[in-house]
Amino acid sequence: MDRPDADFNPRLIDSVSQQLQLDSPSLQAYRNTLKAGQQRLGERFARGENVEQLVGSRSRLMDEVLSAAWQQHLDEDAPACLVAVGGYGRGELHPHSDVDLLILIEAEDAANNEALGRLLTFFWDIGLEVGHSLRTLEQCHHEALADVSVITNLMESRYLCGRRGLFQAMREDIEPQRIWSSEDFFAAKLEEQQQRHRKFGGSSYNLEPNIKEGPGGLRDIQIIGWVAKRHYGVETMFGLVRHGFLTAQEYGTLMDGQRLLWRIRFALHLLTGRREDRLLFDHQRTLAARFGYQDEDNNLAVEQFMQCYYRTIMGLNRLNDMLLQLFREAIVLHGQSCIPQPINRRFQSCNGYLEVVDEQVFQREPYALLELFLLLSQNPQLQGVRANTIRLIRHHRHLIDDGFRNDLRNRALFMELLRQPGGCVTELRRMNRYGILAAYLPAFANIVGRMQYDLFHVYTVDEHSLFVMRNLSRLLGPEADNPFRIPQDIPRRIAKPELLYLAALFHDIAKGRGGDHSELGEAEARRFCQQHLLSEHDTELVAWLVRQHLLMSITAQRRDISDPEVIAEFAAIVGDANRLNHLLLLTLADGQATNPGRWSAWKEALLGELHRAASRALQRGLDNPQDQEDLIAEKCAQALSLLQSSGLDTQQIEALWQEFDAHFFLHNQADEIARQTQAVLSTPLRQLPLIRISDDEGRASSEVMIYTRDRKQLFALITGLLDRLGLNIVDARLQTTRDGYTLNNYRILEENGDPVLDARRKQEIADRLRQLLLMRSPMDPKASRRMARRLRHFDTSTRIQFNDEDGYPYSLLHLVTGDRPGLLARIGLALSDCGTRLHGARIATLGEVAEDIFYLTGPDGMTLDQAQRQCIEQALRQRLEV
Repeated sequence: MDRPDADFNPRLIDSVSQQLQLDSPSLQAYRNTLKAGQQRLGERFARGENVEQLVGSRSRLMDEVLSAAWQQHLDEDAPACLVAVGGYGRGELHPHSDVDLLILIEAEDAANNEALGRLLTFFWDIGLEVGHSLRTLEQCHHEALADVSVITNLMESRYLCGRRGLFQAMREDIEPQRIWSSEDFFAAKLEEQQQRHRKFGGSSYNLEPNIKEGPGGLRDIQIIGWVAKRHYGVETMFGLVRHGFLTAQEYGTLMDGQRLLWRIRFALHLLTGRREDRLLFDHQRTLAARFGYQDEDNNLAVEQFMQCYYRTIMGLNRLNDMLLQLFREAIVLHGQSCIPQPINRRFQSCNGYLEVVDEQVFQREPYALLELFLLLSQNPQLQGVRANTIRLIRHHRHLIDDGFRNDLRNRALFMELLRQPGGCVTELRRMNRYGILAAYLPAFANIVGRMQYDLFHVYTVDEHSLFVMRNLSRLLGPEADNPFRIPQDIPRRIAKPELLYLAALFHDIAKGRGGDHSELGEAEARRFCQQHLLSEHDTELVAWLVRQHLLMSITAQRRDISDPEVIAEFAAIVGDANRLNHLLLLTLADGQATNPGRWSAWKEALLGELHRAASRALQRGLDNPQDQEDLIAEKCAQALSLLQSSGLDTQQIEALWQEFDAHFFLHNQADEIARQTQAVLSTPLRQLPLIRISDDEGRASSEVMIYTRDRKQLFALITGLLDRLGLNIVDARLQTTRDGYTLNNYRILEENGDPVLDARRKQEIADRLRQLLLMRSPMDPKASRRMARRLRHFDTSTRIQFNDEDGYPYSLLHLVTGDRPGLLARIGLALSDCGTRLHGARIATLGEVAEDIFYLTGPDGMTLDQAQRQCIEQALRQRLEV
């Protein structure tokens, strides 16, 4: 820890540990000391005192307590000593940090071990949760030799009390000349960091980041200190300045970053009353307020706080990368000077890394700040940028001003990077990490580290935009690298991939400004394209994609895409097949990059279905849309043909179909109509309910078909049960016959977004549904699942909107509310309260928000009048507030 001993406040130690000066202080005296010390630290933190002093003060207080307990329980000449290790060894203790101890013993001794056992019990009795190990010198050597984490702990060890000679012998035994050479140690710690980063998805920008273990977190700072200590013997980070590895400015950035993370961690410990290193939703709002942030227009306090955090760890991550590369050159390559391989007049390759030929390159020729990234893209054998050149890039960022941005050479370099056949995403990510992307695109600077306080957007806006570009590179690349299921001929039709990359770069660039970010982003994209001399056609395509980047997902998930009128409306907005193909790829890339954990093959299948339907509409011509009645007649004829061998009477089939509305025929394909018709007509009434669960590979989902006698609250009962079984309903279709029967179709997914594939699972669902439907008086469909922890921190206001579409036989209810267990069952009960007939539903859950659409009529089968709408709204609000 970089702070002089004078930073400690000895008055705290003196004032809270007076009771320990007694010959045999009581158990209560120790507890009082610890409690008073913790209270004082909290008060000092609230007053804004330096966090370095506070973690040091707690460490010193712990020294006092542990030393007093040692002296009270062990003889003065006991053959053992007490050693602080880990963070405690560094003198860095947060309010509830682990107190890690090593007890060194000369040899196994029963009497000594018994006394040490009493001491450890005493630590627990006074409220200390200590992590301890009891080892001889030989055991220490053996354990350290086998485990890099053990040698790391011992390197940070600090003598507390007992036989000092044991401690000194242990320290001598772990010197790099004896075990773990600095080269081996560096390699092991580097691998350890890489594994840790992979565990967190390689991103610093998670919704609930771990400030200690995540990329750019405290561990990344500590690894720098460990490697420096092992190789150079430096005790503080400032030693790296003296050794020429850090500039004074970089040292300041490192210490400022550590200070912020320490303040957050200290506050988390006080807030939770336990060791907590995760910035959970539970605490983000509270911490933002405690750190002095206030809500602003279009920028919540919590979003400002988290943006400060994300930008800090971005800088720390960059410093970590640079320093570890410098260490590699010094430790692994032993400081050997490389034989540079020239690339052009400005750049050369050194040990596989790109570097400038001299330190004046950027000053003489500022365009090299962009050329560097183009060269990296063109030379995939290069592993990255050499550390000293990274430092020069950061130092010369100020050269990217309006004059730089208006220079045609620089504009051409940027566009050439986007057009690279090998892709540009890796270099754009590097540009973002070094601060060059934000410097070249000032609008992008506003979204760097910007989070959205919800459960739907799991990355910061800048990280999300770059993930969209990564997904596009996979879609446009070799088929083996494509994780999506779309036909490969669609990506092959994209003549200019750079236009899609630009749309991805700008699609969310205006978030946080207020207003419609799609409209504002369109203006930014149009301006950029014109400045970079794109043709009018290409400019309009990019601007249109940014403006309409949500159109396809909204249409697929919230509209009835089985309706020809919906398809015709969508196709009219799109206009042509080229735009449609571009929009599909952008929508796929955007959807998966928004929340990978919530992306599902079902959503992808919906987009594919919409693309195919819109393609057919465009081929027919926008002035020649498909007639709904013609489509239904065509499907019925095909279904009748399929049913010819079923043995069913044609009149019987047509009589059943008369009971169903147009929605049934529009929503189902001919083979589905035939299959359901045969199932219903082949099942005697005494064998009802009819329940079938089938797979729909085309729509990447499972379908539950239920044919039974209609009853009150049926939708609520069924959806309540499916929810209790851990299933997500994404679509529902309900047909009610005049003679009192109902055909329900529910499209379901498992919690992970997959169809129900296991045969035993399907049987369980069918059995539970049958049991429910055979009950004469089933219980109220209440939720039995607990609300997820994350959902509890969002208070989404319920919004209800009705509208009737021309030529549509239903009233549409648009409902936006907070997601929760049993939501559909509550909605079903509210609709039942008002005698409403439900014909279908589209279910979309966006993080903590449910955005559902229901197709309704009144008891008479007509669209809803004003009184019925008021009844439904009142019933919904009552049911949803319970």
